[in-house]
Amino acid sequence: MKLSAVILTKNEDKNIERCLKSLDFVDEVIIVDDYSDDKTLEIIQKIDVGVGHDRPVFKVIQRKLNGDFAGQRNFGISKANSDWVLFIDADEEVTKELRNEILEHLQVDKEAFYLKRRDFFWGKELKYGELKQIRQLGFIRLIRKNSGQWLGNVHEVFHTAKKTGQLNGFINHYPHPNLKEFIKDINYYSSLRAEELNRLNIKVNILEIIFVPALKFIFNYLINFGFLDGVQGFTYAFMMSFHSFLVRSKLYQLQNL
Repeated sequence: MKLSAVILTKNEDKNIERCLKSLDFVDEVIIVDDYSDDKTLEIIQKIDVGVGHDRPVFKVIQRKLNGDFAGQRNFGISKANSDWVLFIDADEEVTKELRNEILEHLQVDKEAFYLKRRDFFWGKELKYGELKQIRQLGFIRLIRKNSGQWLGNVHEVFHTAKKTGQLNGFINHYPHPNLKEFIKDINYYSSLRAEELNRLNIKVNILEIIFVPALKFIFNYLINFGFLDGVQGFTYAFMMSFHSFLVRSKLYQLQNL
């Protein structure tokens, strides 16, 4: 059973080598690049993943994202030549345990699998707070072709009505290497999310702008034990609450100004 991997890229020269080297077990790697202007494509051309016939086939396709992550992922599926497709982000890597598990499960009677993820933030693995559920349950990242589709411009989710399974191995994730990048990412993604909610005609009021971010911080940092992750846990909970504030504030601007 053949396996393709799909990666979305945009200026990922600091991450792409680690990601690609963890994919030496797949048959092809499809990189959908949003016209990177750093060294991402140069690194991809030089990367040494496997040897001889065992080396995955690399297929680089440049395509504008246009704020639609689901559309970009569905495009990647359409270019895959394999029965199964693994979605991995450029700042992630597949662990050896997960790799072995994936190869064992491609023949089973399932159409998609939830994969768990470990987030390493500023040198520390985060186990609680907002990331607790992703670490314990994961999200669908391994799919059989034609089993469903990605939906949502941002924070996209794979939807399928077919039988799903759960693997125990982890994807490792290395997001937001510094506070500057974290703020930049939050500003970008909150704008996309606000625009998406505006198109869906979802309304927001001043009470939501004030209280939802505060309640989100309390839930993730206190109730969901984010404080056990130390300074990194506080920073992550605070920044994601700030993201919630920006989404609602930007949505209010779009609807009222």
